[in-house]
Amino acid sequence: MRFSAPKGTKDILPEEVGRWIKVEETVREVMGRFNYREIRTPTFEETSLFTRSVGEETDIVQKEMYTFEDRGHRSLTLLPEGTAPVVRAYIEHEMGKKSPHTKLFYIARMYRQENPQKGRFRQHSQFGAEAIGSSHPSQDAEIIQVALSIYENLGIHDPKGEHTQDRSSPLSTVGQAGSPLQLRLNSVGCSKCRPAYKEALKKDLASKLDRLCSDCQRRYETNPLRILDCKEKTCFVGQTFMSVPEGVAKITDFLCGECKEHFEGVKGYLKDLEIPFQLTPRLVRGLDYYTRTAFEIVSQKLGGQDSLAGGGRYDYLIEELGGEPIPAVGFSAGIERLLLVMPDTPQSAIRTSQSMDLFIATLGEEPKRRGFILMNHLRRQGLSCEMDFLNRSLKAQMRAADKLQCRYVFILGEEELKKGKGILRNMETHEQEEVGLEEVEGRVGERLSRG
Repeated sequence: MRFSAPKGTKDILPEEVGRWIKVEETVREVMGRFNYREIRTPTFEETSLFTRSVGEETDIVQKEMYTFEDRGHRSLTLLPEGTAPVVRAYIEHEMGKKSPHTKLFYIARMYRQENPQKGRFRQHSQFGAEAIGSSHPSQDAEIIQVALSIYENLGIHDPKGEHTQDRSSPLSTVGQAGSPLQLRLNSVGCSKCRPAYKEALKKDLASKLDRLCSDCQRRYETNPLRILDCKEKTCFVGQTFMSVPEGVAKITDFLCGECKEHFEGVKGYLKDLEIPFQLTPRLVRGLDYYTRTAFEIVSQKLGGQDSLAGGGRYDYLIEELGGEPIPAVGFSAGIERLLLVMPDTPQSAIRTSQSMDLFIATLGEEPKRRGFILMNHLRRQGLSCEMDFLNRSLKAQMRAADKLQCRYVFILGEEELKKGKGILRNMETHEQEEVGLEEVEGRVGERLSRG
């Protein structure tokens, strides 16, 4: 019987790992520049953490979570998203007492039982950032800047074009100036102003219930705001692209004074940073804990499932999970989707993860023994080394060294061994010279230090 990877999962093969490492290294480097510190939470949490934070009526909780009962009869769930576990850790370890302004980031596996699609898997990887403690609109702008900076550093450049105003169709500025990315922005209000909008939305949709899909008919009673997130083509709302259907109220028309002021502040700071955005009044995000700012970063290259990253403000979540009433804002981004639009990484940029410093090619049993001893000595000194274990010909060993992207090959045969020397070959320039066995470490190290 042959096994294959479970549906919705994917093996990351050795030749692909270098690109993953490049993404992870870039995320850590950029996060460090912005003073975000890495946090790692468990792979599973108590199920109630997600039903309470994400919302019982969301698709994640209703359809997608991997939930199981352990031997202690506790209900546990594999991580479907990253914010709630970070907030749980923030509260549990009283991180706010150590610093009133806490900035954290994560790189983690997530699990959702949904239909696999291009760039979307049941087990997938995300990175994200959470800034806890500030309600100032500049913090929202910084979170967006962090995400865009990561894409820019990976060769997916920031959006170019004019700052846009609210229009009937966001398609009017998609891809402006050849941009591969677009920032969509909205405010979803707060507990003061959102109830009035929900009632207005229900009123506007009441006469169109029979034209809504079955999911939206259920959402109409439980969580009408989520109707705006529908992408079902047979649904009255889902038929339109990111604009609010005609005759349906926009949430930005119902914002209270404080939410309007905050939203204007966010837009102002984005303009100060020269980050263009598309106002998208239908953007509500998929989780219940969002307040005020909501945003998505999308790529035209991904087709219908175009979202690379999304996030926003969640000022009530910490209090909801048992902490103090502390404001916060964050984002999360899928790595699999990022890799779909990321330019091919030059091998030189991922050499540390995919290539070797030295390959020891041997001919004969005694050279192999001496080469084996030399290889392990060099490894202890910090060089990455490999040798042939299959007794292949010199030509085959050289091909193996080339496949491993080895910078140097040290050739050791019976005649070379008698002289206590071997032939050191530069695989890039093809230059070679005789080098004593005791000199290999110094010669290779010297050349590597020169780049």
